[in-house]
Amino acid sequence: MPSKDAPVAIAGAGIGGLTAALALSRAGRKVCIVERASELREAGAGLQLSPNACGVLRRLDVLDALEPAAVAPAAIRIANGQTGREVASVPLGESISRRYGNPYWVVHRADLQNALLAAVKRHTDIDLRLGCEVTEVVMNGPRHVAFTLHHAGTEQPMEADALIGADGVWSSVRSIFPAQHDARFTGQTAYRTTIPAAGLPSWILINTGLWLGPNAHVVHYPISGGDKLNLVVLVEEDWTGKTWSEPASSDAVAGALANWSPVVQELAGRASQWLKWALCRVDASRPWTDQRLALLGDAAHAMLPFVAQGAAMAIEDAAVLATSISAHKSLPAALKAYEAARKPRVRKVQALAERNARIYHLSGPMAFGRDTALRLLGPKRLAGQMDWIYRWTAPE
Repeated sequence: MPSKDAPVAIAGAGIGGLTAALALSRAGRKVCIVERASELREAGAGLQLSPNACGVLRRLDVLDALEPAAVAPAAIRIANGQTGREVASVPLGESISRRYGNPYWVVHRADLQNALLAAVKRHTDIDLRLGCEVTEVVMNGPRHVAFTLHHAGTEQPMEADALIGADGVWSSVRSIFPAQHDARFTGQTAYRTTIPAAGLPSWILINTGLWLGPNAHVVHYPISGGDKLNLVVLVEEDWTGKTWSEPASSDAVAGALANWSPVVQELAGRASQWLKWALCRVDASRPWTDQRLALLGDAAHAMLPFVAQGAAMAIEDAAVLATSISAHKSLPAALKAYEAARKPRVRKVQALAERNARIYHLSGPMAFGRDTALRLLGPKRLAGQMDWIYRWTAPE
């Protein structure tokens, strides 16, 4: 087993980083989380937590704390975005819990991050440092990785047993790796907002909605215990902004939804403000580990959100990383085992998300064929197509 004298350092206190800290702490490791932001404010709005992710959170004693803020949708209602006609429905709710042993929840990102953060603060062997940045990373002989910690104009040298880059799609840790590339824009942009649930039809507030249309699709689901509706409009467009997220106008959203169902247009019209996000991809086939460095979550494999598995894959990564470090005497060997265990699955999920991107945005006769195929498959077979994702359980 690796030496426990030095902590495992994690760059990034997002969902992946906090989950990894909890998993490593439960495995008996000291952890130091280094976060560039001076306070934790989760960007974005909603996310979907499928049973594979909820199983990890249950093991980390986070699921019960999250439950009051979570919603368990009854189904995913799939509709044609232009005609408004329902083409298929995928059962969720109690049927998911019975099938996989864990729920399918939709939550606000901030609620999940707060539940993880509260759990982190209960662990005395997790040191969370905000407003800090990791720089000047070097391998310090065979035993440790050394780096400089910048905080409020000061510099502090540190050593760690390993450095885990959980610092998102624009990871600074990833930039250290040989044979790694920057994230690339996928040609897809997400317009995100939340709207009050008051006054919305009940069928919208008990289901996840998926509307398919030419060159765009729309997703919505309740969050914050059902008080708000998370609404995302995903479109094909060129990204010209200088940042990966910026405010957006309602006119841009209205233009993307011209000729769409009045139901979708009415939902979008309720929004008071929008943010637009560049959807970027990190090639999961590139190296994730190098000696005592490892990548996790979006830093290793940022993907399109068209399988709703981005957060779930980071949560799974965290569980497997902790298990690998516990199981191997050599830290570099443990990280290699983590990469070998995770990469095939993540690459398969990433490929499915890209396939869905093409299918969701079909038009004309091909869209008609897609809708017909969804109807013919039926609820049970549609649900069964996700078995290989949802049945995953974290290794002991």
